[in-house]
Amino acid sequence: MVSSTTPSRGDSLYGVLAQRLRADQPTALAVVIDGPHTGATMLVTPSGPNLGSLGHPELDRVAARDAIGELEAGRTGVRHYGPQGQTTPEDLADSPMVRVFVESFAPPPHMVIFGAVDFTSALARVAKVLGYRVTVCDARKVFATTRRFPMADEVMVAWPDELFAKHGASLSARDAVCILTHDPKFDVPAIQGALATKAGYIGVMGSRKTHAKRLERLAEVGLRGDDLSRV
Repeated sequence: MVSSTTPSRGDSLYGVLAQRLRADQPTALAVVIDGPHTGATMLVTPSGPNLGSLGHPELDRVAARDAIGELEAGRTGVRHYGPQGQTTPEDLADSPMVRVFVESFAPPPHMVIFGAVDFTSALARVAKVLGYRVTVCDARKVFATTRRFPMADEVMVAWPDELFAKHGASLSARDAVCILTHDPKFDVPAIQGALATKAGYIGVMGSRKTHAKRLERLAEVGLRGDDLSRV
């Protein structure tokens, strides 16, 4: 079954765009602004399928690839191709130019904070000023309350595995995970969960001594080298 925000051949391109924007789902719109098929439009989503065409299957493929790159970076801009998706200077020299405007509709970057401690309020407030959507999570119900964190977009009472089961798959290089607890029973699974995502920043709080002990515990559960370098 196709969800209401997944493109299909029978859907209106702009109808799907409107649905995805309402659902805060990342979407790019590629439009030919100069060259053959001027005005041709293609809607591109990270999970596909794409909807519409720019006039040639290979141009669609290359433009969709580049549109995803622009979307992941949160950029909007103009790309240049040949009519069959050519991109090298040699190929473009003998081909008419196709200019494609790629407009990115990216949701705000997401900051996930595990640990409803005193520092969390300050971090959440700064994150909101910087344009992040903020989730605050803690397994302790008495601490994770909207009254303590009214600035957060979401306050969850959950263990790390539940938090990342909900949000892990959607985290990208634009997003951040901050772990502010000092308790190993929270720290270790929270860091493991964060490392399983594509989050661009993973930060933990603590002194050098605390962090050294934390790295030892992470090594005990099998995390090494490249994994730990992301923390």
